[in-house]
Amino acid sequence: MQVKELKHDGLNYEFEVKVEQTELQTQRESRLKEYAKTLKVPGFRPGKVPMQVVQQRYGQAVMGEVLEHAVNDSSTKAMQEKGIRPAAQPKIEVKEYDEGKDLVYTMAVETIPEIKLMDLKKIKLEKPVAKPDDKAVEDALTNIAQHSRDTKVVETKRATKNGDLVKMDFFGRTADDNVEHEGMQAQGHQLELGGGQFIPGFEEQLIGKKAGDKIEVKVGFPETYHATDLAGREAIFDVEIHEILEYTDAKLDDEFAKKLGMESMDALKDAIRTQIQSEYDNMSQMKLKRALLDILDENHDSPVPSGMKDMELSNIRQQISIESPDQVKDGELQVSDEEQEELEAIAERRVKLGIVLSEIGTNNNIQVADQELQRAVIQEAQKYPGQEAQVFEYYKSNQQALEALRAPVFEDKVIAYITELAEVTEKEVSLDELTQEDDESYLDQKKEKTGTAAKKKPAAKKDEEKKPAAKKKPAAKKAAPKKTAAKK
Repeated sequence: MQVKELKHDGLNYEFEVKVEQTELQTQRESRLKEYAKTLKVPGFRPGKVPMQVVQQRYGQAVMGEVLEHAVNDSSTKAMQEKGIRPAAQPKIEVKEYDEGKDLVYTMAVETIPEIKLMDLKKIKLEKPVAKPDDKAVEDALTNIAQHSRDTKVVETKRATKNGDLVKMDFFGRTADDNVEHEGMQAQGHQLELGGGQFIPGFEEQLIGKKAGDKIEVKVGFPETYHATDLAGREAIFDVEIHEILEYTDAKLDDEFAKKLGMESMDALKDAIRTQIQSEYDNMSQMKLKRALLDILDENHDSPVPSGMKDMELSNIRQQISIESPDQVKDGELQVSDEEQEELEAIAERRVKLGIVLSEIGTNNNIQVADQELQRAVIQEAQKYPGQEAQVFEYYKSNQQALEALRAPVFEDKVIAYITELAEVTEKEVSLDELTQEDDESYLDQKKEKTGTAAKKKPAAKKDEEKKPAAKKKPAAKKAAPKKTAAKK
């Protein structure tokens, strides 16, 4: 095998590789002999078929296998000889080959850059920590009680109001043709008024009514309604209210706690406090991880493979398309030039940090054990109650998906390793400080540090600040109600 470098531009290399025909012929003969051992041909005993016959039958097929093996094997050896760490599969183009001649092909490959790692022991980190106060516990307890309320039938003759539950029958039809459609009727259905479960205008027309009333509800289905045969059409529902129910406040005492599986109210509060603290700790860890990644980003200046960056950018755009379908037009995510620049900066950061973390993990022999990977699969399966077996089978038969699970486990282990070496000090903060989002985008921060920022533009803030709350104990499963066409 002969290897000649044709081009070297940054992380991109192009080589010409020649595999001598003698080597190809040797491999071909070896493969034909393997076929001959099991080949069955009338008139010949197994294993005694003449090579000329074997070659007539399998010569072309074997040569295809030999060429494929020769390219794969020689390209791997060529990269090893040149010290190349490929960022992706090399691009191969056969230039010369004919029966009895050498195989000549070119190989274009993009490499993973060499990185000089910083001294991890010199990293200094500040970890924000917060503790739940009594108000946080009481708020969480109130939230649990809100979702654990019982109902009772309203015995008086009062009219319905927001927050009531009405037990009703309804029968609907489209107004323009007076035709009933599937899902536009139900009997004994319970609806919370003001809960926004039905299409706009439906619940409002049931306010101020009494048990026994029959109402004609006129509504219009939204243009974006999921059932296309109803989207944008007017409809009429004949509704009969059978009962009005109202929620009763739960009494927060030991009996309430026992219903939730706790021995007493004090035990329930302790469990809530522990749960909130766990969520605070997770946020603290995420803040610490972000600070660590920022330091690794700042202290490792190296180019990133364009192919890896493009792939990561594609993944980011695809994720945004799923989360924000309103930004997609004709199958393409619509973003401004500034937003595209931001996405490219994020993709570049992710790739660079991935390379850095991989290098740290490799240099320190950090690996993901089979048991750790199994735990990750179990945790993933727990997200889909009742479908655990399908999840296990999916990862068992999909090696690529399994490797995708391995990556975050490996990253967490490397982060934990670095954190152990770094100097970490804790700083007690309020919950508001712990949950505070960064006011500027990553691209703005990057420009600020390089002196290229003109005027920092604050990143768009979330509509609602999310704070952790104690998780509710899951209620006993009920049969899912049949989907009605009146629902959103």
